[in-house]
Amino acid sequence: MKIEVIDKPIDNIKAECEIILVVNKELNHKWIKDKDKFKKLGFKSEEDETLFLPEVDRVYSACSSFEPDDIRVAVSNALKCIKKSSYKSAKMGLYTKKCPPINARALSEGIELSNYSFDKYKSKKDKIHLKTIKISTEDYNGNSYNLNSTKKAISEGIIIAEATNRAKDIVNTTPYDMTPTKLAEYAKNLAKKLKNVECFIGDEKFLKKEKMGAFLAVAKASVNKPRLIKLSYKPKDAKKRFVFVGKGLTYDSGGLSLKPSDYMVTMKSDKSGASAALHIIKAASELNLPFEVHAIIGAAENMIGGNAYKPDDVLVARNGKTIEVRNTDAEGRLVLADCLDFAQELKPDYLVDLATLTGACVVALGEYTTGIMGHSSELKHSISSAAKKSGELTGMLPFNKYLKKLLKSSIADISNIASSRYGGAITAGLFLDNFIKDEYKDKWLHLDIAGPAFVEKEWGYNQAGASGAGVRMCLYWLKDFAYKINNVHKEVK
Repeated sequence: MKIEVIDKPIDNIKAECEIILVVNKELNHKWIKDKDKFKKLGFKSEEDETLFLPEVDRVYSACSSFEPDDIRVAVSNALKCIKKSSYKSAKMGLYTKKCPPINARALSEGIELSNYSFDKYKSKKDKIHLKTIKISTEDYNGNSYNLNSTKKAISEGIIIAEATNRAKDIVNTTPYDMTPTKLAEYAKNLAKKLKNVECFIGDEKFLKKEKMGAFLAVAKASVNKPRLIKLSYKPKDAKKRFVFVGKGLTYDSGGLSLKPSDYMVTMKSDKSGASAALHIIKAASELNLPFEVHAIIGAAENMIGGNAYKPDDVLVARNGKTIEVRNTDAEGRLVLADCLDFAQELKPDYLVDLATLTGACVVALGEYTTGIMGHSSELKHSISSAAKKSGELTGMLPFNKYLKKLLKSSIADISNIASSRYGGAITAGLFLDNFIKDEYKDKWLHLDIAGPAFVEKEWGYNQAGASGAGVRMCLYWLKDFAYKINNVHKEVK
């Protein structure tokens, strides 16, 4: 979809259709021209409601408010409404309140995110006629905004949404077509296209050399060999160093603790954390963020076979800690344990892991919400605030010393699952905490994206399937840091 920003009032812009957003309390804004038809056609301007008037080439889309995420959803609903029409172009204006750039960015994100489709495996592709959205620099109150700042905001929104959509592609791709080696190849090709980005791939020999015993154990039974993927964005004069660690289980059968067949379906989504980390790098480069940003990916398949790792095995992790295996389906934390230890050698200012780690997190917070865990209240609140601006939903889950005791093992340093079924998302986070050095405890965040990463029904501007969970919240978080640094520099000057 092409998005054009035009420095003219919306009435002076030519397009085949006009999209108008409506808040119930603001039914008199200047672009509403068909209010007399609302009652007649039963349009109450309630959330998610649309009214398409083909005779005047207008579509009205209701939203709860003109806050950023309500704008994303309303734009998405409008585009769905005219998706099957023959319109090739549509126009709309800005909906601004406190900060025009934020809402302009949300507008372009709503367009790009809703325009996503994954038809790689379909023999018949849907034909979409709508090719261009024209956005006026005028807002619904008649104010006109700076063309360059509006273009910049729209461009940023496109970059962020495009990174999210490409993350969806990787997650939606089948296990056969996205093995650990193929994911590594994708990362290599991605790095070649990006400015200031380098790629390193570590094979199984590298993993053995690094003594990543937990990571290697998970991958043992698969014919598709594991890979450690390291993607690094290094701009000049970087202000901070961020490291994102992604769980990259390209498929998870559960291993010898075999999943029921119904639970194996959708396990292609177990690489969602890896895909998010890779595409955070993509957008960081394209946005020219002033930080060094690394993505560390543990890519493996958890399969069954005569040489599979077993319940009762004791593994030795990279940091020397021994792990009693009591369930081979708690494999993601084993891969992450070694990857997190490796990541800390980069001496990060901030360390974040993203993983579809536990079904318990989905039980706790629901399908649409990411669980945030860590030791620093300030850090947890900072990413929660950024997530809210991005439109992603989050909830904080608290660590406590009593749940930590449930990971004790009688024969090793730690067990890979807790002795109680309760608080499973938190005990998984506490397991990872064993592999975070003391100096990084307050710099580390654990994001359990098991709920929102892959949902088999459409929600908001997200299609059924992958949502690219974690990409937007982390990019908004990075942008918040960049904003603070820029403001400090201005004050110093």
